Amino acid sequence: QVQLRESGGGSVQPGGSLGLSCLASGFAFSGSRMEWYRQIPGKEREWVATVSPDGGVTYYQDSVKGRFTISRDNVKNLVHLQMTSLKPEDSAVYYCYVQYWRNGAPYDFWGQGTQVTVSS
Repeated sequence: QVQLRESGGGSVQPGGSLGLSCLASGFAFSGSRMEWYRQIPGKEREWVATVSPDGGVTYYQDSVKGRFTISRDNVKNLVHLQMTSLKPEDSAVYYCYVQYWRNGAPYDFWGQGTQVTVSS
């Protein structure tokens, strides 16, 4: 059973930093691209960052480039999102995501989400 469990959310002042983690289980983690998304109430869930299976390639939404860093630990089955220089518009529920292929079909799996609030 695929499980993704996020942790590390919380409240921080503008300009501050937070680190999120996602513990994965139930699938071939080291062979899977991992992603972070976020969602503000009333808005579509939006992609934030992607890390390749070996961690060597990363992609970011333009609004977080230079401020967020996605990384992974394939020994501990963890994917991280380090967020710095946080802005109020970064406030959202952050989700860990993987698209896992099984028997030739893609399946989408999401974590339960963790709240990040940036406010003075």
